[in-house]
Amino acid sequence: MKNFTNLFVSIFFIGYIKFVPGTWGSFVALFIMYYLCNILSMSLPVLLVIFIILFFLSNYFINVYSSFTKSQDSSHIVIDEFLGVFLIFLFYDLIKIHNDFITCSLIFIIFRIFDISKIFPASYIDKKIKNGFGVILDDLVAGLYTVLTMVIINAFI
Repeated sequence: MKNFTNLFVSIFFIGYIKFVPGTWGSFVALFIMYYLCNILSMSLPVLLVIFIILFFLSNYFINVYSSFTKSQDSSHIVIDEFLGVFLIFLFYDLIKIHNDFITCSLIFIIFRIFDISKIFPASYIDKKIKNGFGVILDDLVAGLYTVLTMVIINAFI
């Protein structure tokens, strides 16, 4: 159980890359989600079901991992970045700008800015909710801010 938990929350040990593991987690998530949405053309209802299942599994495994390691929001946990990017891709058709490369590049850059800066309410969630939900929710807020930013950019292009 411990090995699987570690594998799950670190997205196959991506979270163990010593230099900016959250950025690497976001980068890998971008490729996985692009593949699911644009290459496999998964429908929105299927993606929503997968997202909901992953959300609850991630909460459970983050809590288990935190109890194993006696830590809260370890840098090895990058499944939260994956869920933040996943949330953005649920709105991909709405936020697409010109082509996939530009869109994915902007998603990556804007998401990382919001994830690192933790603009309210992400900062509040990060400080006050000390469990798996708190670890995940601040990244979902960053994802929603990214979607909003991309919609605004789309309105002016």
